[in-house]
Amino acid sequence: MFGAALPAAERYVARLASDGVTRGLIGPREVPRLWERHVLNSAAVAEAVPPDARVVDVGSGAGLPGIPLALARPDLRLTLVEPMARRVEFLEEVVTELGVDWRVVRGRAEERSVVTAVGPVDVVTARAVAALPRLVGWCRGLLRPGARLVALVGARAVEELPGMLPQLAAAGMRDVHARAVGAELGEAATTVVVMTRGPR
Repeated sequence: MFGAALPAAERYVARLASDGVTRGLIGPREVPRLWERHVLNSAAVAEAVPPDARVVDVGSGAGLPGIPLALARPDLRLTLVEPMARRVEFLEEVVTELGVDWRVVRGRAEERSVVTAVGPVDVVTARAVAALPRLVGWCRGLLRPGARLVALVGARAVEELPGMLPQLAAAGMRDVHARAVGAELGEAATTVVVMTRGPR
């Protein structure tokens, strides 16, 4: 999954298991399952992201799914967007420690200053940020026509997806579908909802 970036992924997991817990970004009970439940299933999102994409991870928190995704896919150009100062500080420390050229932007996806700072993107990722219609509303300024939103979701969101389709279509989203990713990862396999911003 990570290839040459495996040592960097291991350093990131060690950071999550220590600083991530003491700073309230990861619950202590999550430590034994960091790889399966958080890191590998975030990296599995790579299957839904096109090559050489400019990716913005909104509500990044501890860097999930953005950091594992970008470690698994060094062709991607990553920006992490997070409004909370203590989380931003953690993300900036991780970026420095890993020696990568990802950007960290403090703010909310819907803020004009964030949209300006991030610039045009190809893919927006999110994990457990908000219900899909609300997430689309927040990310609308980042989603230029043709840009893709890839959201990690639970089983309940997949069940509710058909009922959300009219709202998502009204918000300009097309080709909305759920897909399984990371099937070869066993317990770390997950589901994403993928959609594309239609023409204005």
